[in-house]
Amino acid sequence: MNRERYPYAPYYCEENVWHLCQHSDFLRYDRKVALISNDRRSCALWNQRSAPAPEQPILWDYHVILLFKQESWHIYDLDTLLETPTAVSQYVRHTFKEEPVAEPFRPMFRIIDADEFVSVFSSDRSHMLTADGKWLAPPPPWPAIVHNNQSNLIELTNMRGASFGTVMDLTRFETLFVGEE
Repeated sequence: MNRERYPYAPYYCEENVWHLCQHSDFLRYDRKVALISNDRRSCALWNQRSAPAPEQPILWDYHVILLFKQESWHIYDLDTLLETPTAVSQYVRHTFKEEPVAEPFRPMFRIIDADEFVSVFSSDRSHMLTADGKWLAPPPPWPAIVHNNQSNLIELTNMRGASFGTVMDLTRFETLFVGEE
């Protein structure tokens, strides 16, 4: 599962994971997608490629990862500096750190079955445009993933809104996915 085998565009984790969900390397496993965000749309994650340094967090407005179950649950995050795939316990320990994070920066997780994510996810990429129409980051080389001419990425990353999947905090996430390691 060499990360170089998979489609990747920096700053488009949701589209990267949409492609991972459908890759033959993962189809034989139970798969879930975790959308990570919070009310402030500012989650602290460590060991991310875009961070100033591995020991410093990056504040993502949202982040999206793939969970898949071999004998236990693992995470595939194309933006992590950690080895991939990563056991959930290791990912949580090194990505969210054990030290207390101020409440506004604590992550919430929306867990969606991977096949459901593939069928419902839709993004016109408008969230990546500035007010004057310039890209915040270059778009991926593949076409935008749009269903029914509507984008639902902001809805999916709203942890208070009613949408697909189940929303949980880090403790429940760990209990659910680390408990089976």
